[in-house]
Amino acid sequence: MTPTPLETCSLQRWHAEAWLRRLWPVYCLLVILAAFGYARFDPYQIDGDAVSYMDIGDLIRSHQWAGIVNGYWHPLYPAALALGHSLFHSTRYTELPAYYMVNFAIFLLEMIAVVAFTDAIIRLRDSRATLAGDTPSSPFLLGRYPLRYLGLALLVIASQRELSIGKVRPDALLQALLLFGFAALLTNLATGRLHYVALMGASFGLAFLTKSFAFPVTLISVALLALFSWLWQRQSLGRVFIKAAIGLTCFALVAGPYIAALSKQKHRLDFGDSGSLNYAWYVAGTEKMHLQNGTPQLYGTSDVHLLHPEKVIYTSPLVVSYKEFPYGTYPAWFDATYWNDSIKPHMNIKGQLRTWAREAVLIVRYLLNHPEGWLLFGLLLLLGARPDLCRRLAGNGFWVIPLLLGIAIFAIYGMVNVEERYVTVGYLAILLTLFASLRSTREAAAISVSSALILLLAFLSLGESVRRVAELRRDESSSGLPASWYDPEIFQAARAINQLGVGPGDTVACAGVHACLHTHYWARLAGVRIQSEIDFPTPHLYAPRTAPHMKEAIEAAQRDGARILVGYFDPVQMRETDPATAGWVSLGDTDFYALLLNPAPAAVPMEKATLPKP
Repeated sequence: MTPTPLETCSLQRWHAEAWLRRLWPVYCLLVILAAFGYARFDPYQIDGDAVSYMDIGDLIRSHQWAGIVNGYWHPLYPAALALGHSLFHSTRYTELPAYYMVNFAIFLLEMIAVVAFTDAIIRLRDSRATLAGDTPSSPFLLGRYPLRYLGLALLVIASQRELSIGKVRPDALLQALLLFGFAALLTNLATGRLHYVALMGASFGLAFLTKSFAFPVTLISVALLALFSWLWQRQSLGRVFIKAAIGLTCFALVAGPYIAALSKQKHRLDFGDSGSLNYAWYVAGTEKMHLQNGTPQLYGTSDVHLLHPEKVIYTSPLVVSYKEFPYGTYPAWFDATYWNDSIKPHMNIKGQLRTWAREAVLIVRYLLNHPEGWLLFGLLLLLGARPDLCRRLAGNGFWVIPLLLGIAIFAIYGMVNVEERYVTVGYLAILLTLFASLRSTREAAAISVSSALILLLAFLSLGESVRRVAELRRDESSSGLPASWYDPEIFQAARAINQLGVGPGDTVACAGVHACLHTHYWARLAGVRIQSEIDFPTPHLYAPRTAPHMKEAIEAAQRDGARILVGYFDPVQMRETDPATAGWVSLGDTDFYALLLNPAPAAVPMEKATLPKP
């Protein structure tokens, strides 16, 4: 008997999935090896955010729990850094490879999370189709393994860009935990088993301990779970209530102790203030750094009554002291919520419209920077595939929740600030769901063609990773540096500071935005703490705006107790025989310079800077 077109498509899918399944372990192994190559050869990519997370990791290792509670940076990622630091027995000068290995482990977790998410989409889709008796002449185009390959391919592409293993940031960990939560939610809808709701709540609780952004995502997810269980699956209100209660309870069990500690510190119920602060900075027009009471021209549309303003010890140029705050290499960015406590932003219509316009451009830029996925989707449409987003919504509609979750992520960040590393999880949720919704035409060959195209994308992205890793390895070999993660300016400056007799336990001052805010990893490497800051934007020590009172500003930093003053300046100016630059010494072969302010009575032995041999 001649098989029907539907039977032919099913047979074609079985053959396609069979050889994709056999190739799957090989592909995963190659992806892991490529990711390990990034962990081994990724270059230095440390910024101020990274230093704050490292500092919190140090507090965790030393059990200084009061300093760990932070309204801006949450503790789970620093805890992972602390574990890596301990496992690899790192020193200050050799901690970066340990942290890169932590990021490698997080990448492996992301791989599992992506597979869990794609499998959950397919499971929900197929279970709903079975319950609804959905047997159309055009079956779904992609099965479990093609969607797995696609998910990992998109993850590999993201790891080459915004989620680089060399970036010491929590966004990859947050993405993995959110995907686990989404997968548990979808699996509950597919099976009805309550333990998946508990897993969802626990995953979102861990995600909240990574970044406070997970809190609104949790509320949205629980609301969608309740609504679709009631309206879509026709479950009783009692069972819906039990589901929501289990999810929120498990979230509270994981995240509750930290929320309680944070609320106690802030003397109010607090789930983290990064969202409100970013709204004040990016939408309400509030000054981001060194805000003071009594400067309404810098408030924008926010009410500002700072509880802990930075202590101003000189006004022009601005010199501030962080002596009252005992934590962090650079206290101003270690906990922005401490210095900006009691900023209350108000809706700024003009600012919000400007923000939406800017974020729309950034979203378009993100899509243009990630063309592989949506171009492949467009190609499949040209080959006759069609997303089934309209028909049989009541019967299947598996795509609604993951699509809404992805859109919600873009919408939340679109209110304030879209960065590529923030919205990748939303992009994955939307794109993978759209691919899963595709139905094939009557041509059975469409299944094989789509699988082949996805496999091609998967291996092309992997090949690009291998090429980049090989290029990074060549760069390391030709540079003569001891390691890829070694930055000559930062490390030489830190060693030179130690050679001046300044090291762990000492406080220093910094001058200029570059040395203070952008590149203060030099201070962490040297083991010192920035206690005061001379704020000016240019790399010129004696720019016209600051020149008349720079001597007084330096004296203010000296009175505050800083051992030395460190700045990043124009070397041409510093080499001139100008009396104003007298006393400044170059920190190694770099553009960092130091001025001795308060010499120690006796030299203190410094930790030896042990580095791998070039």
